[in-house]
This record gives sequence, structure tokens and C-alpha cells, in this order.
Amino acid sequence: MEKPIVTAAQMKRCDTYTIKQIGIPSLVLMERAALAVRDEILNALPIYLKHVVVVAGSGNNGGDGLAVARMLKIAGANVTILNVGNPDHASKEHQVQDHICQYYRIPETNDPSVLNDATLIVDAIFGIGIDRPVAGHYVDVINAINDSKAAKVAVDMPSGINTDTGEIMGTAVKADLTVTFAFNKLGLTKNEGQQYAGRVIIADDMGTYWIDEHESHSDQNS
Repeated sequence: MEKPIVTAAQMKRCDTYTIKQIGIPSLVLMERAALAVRDEILNALPIYLKHVVVVAGSGNNGGDGLAVARMLKIAGANVTILNVGNPDHASKEHQVQDHICQYYRIPETNDPSVLNDATLIVDAIFGIGIDRPVAGHYVDVINAINDSKAAKVAVDMPSGINTDTGEIMGTAVKADLTVTFAFNKLGLTKNEGQQYAGRVIIADDMGTYWIDEHESHSDQNS
């Protein structure tokens, strides 16, 4: 079967089915996602590991980023985590990954000035979840990312790009490379999403099960 290009709602439905019905834990999917990003960075961008800054939101996309930070640290990179989300709203998976990063003594900060001397920036702020214009402190952080001369890698989606339409939600990270998970996203194929994603890598060996709407309804009614 030809791989589908999905919306945010379709991707979330597939993840939910994979986690709840098949039984693959969310943290396992997160580890697979992080491995895909790590591998692409080590293979395609090894000269940029002098100072990696992982910009992490408080949701699962941020959790993906924290796992990437740990894996790059283990691989020998100099890594700093820039936390931009609200810690009070951190997902359970994010909290687990943050605990592991603390064990590995990866420096964490809330100060965006750490971006000034970054050689590689990993964007893990929003992922596919954004559904409103970027506002507040996030605008300043995204603008600082774009102003940096560092190479930029987006985790799943460039933060600020609408997953369904490819439109800029006020402002967005302009990535050199986007590693997206399981299936390509509609927003990476249209409007500004194509330009802001840079080169797109589809990590399609995640174990995420494709479920169409008919299957989803049948499963809910069974």
C-alpha cells in the first residue's frame, strides 16, 4: 500500500490506536522517533555537533527532543536543552525524558541567549499539535532560532507550521531538515510548509499502525 500523507487528526488517531489497541507504549514510540532524528543528524550533519541546542516545549514533541538530546550526548555531542514550555503542563512522557536527561547531567536553561553560540538547533517545540497562532515568549524564541546561523533540524514539523495546511501560524521555524514520523504530513507538502521544512525525511519504521476512518469507527463500535 502506498504510504498516506496525513493530517494532524489522522496521525493522532494512528498513534492512539498503536498505543491503546496494539499496546506499543508511547515512550517506545518516542524512543524510536528520537533515534530517527539522532541517526539523521549523525549521518547528515556531523560537523555541527560542537554545540547542539535542543529547544523543547512541554508536550510530547518536547519529550522527543529531550530524548534526542540524551542520545546526541551519548554519541559525544556537546548538548544544551533550552526549555520553552510550561513545566506545569508537561506531559508524563516529557517528565520521564526530563528525569533521564537530569541523570545524564545535560545542562538545561530557560535563557534563549544560549542560541547565540549554537552550531545546531533541534526544534522540538510544538510538533503536529499547534492549532492557534504562535504567541508570547514562543515568538521571541522562534525568531531567535531563525536569526541563528546554526543548522536547524525540526522534529516532526517545523514549529509554527500548520500540520494540515502548511500555513505559517504567525511565525514558524525555518528548518534545513525535518524528520517526520511514520507518515508524511500534509502541511509539509503545501504552502509555506514546503519551504520551511527544508529537506524532509520520513522515518517510516516507527511501528505506528495505519488506521483509516472506517477501521477507527468499526473499532470504536466493537
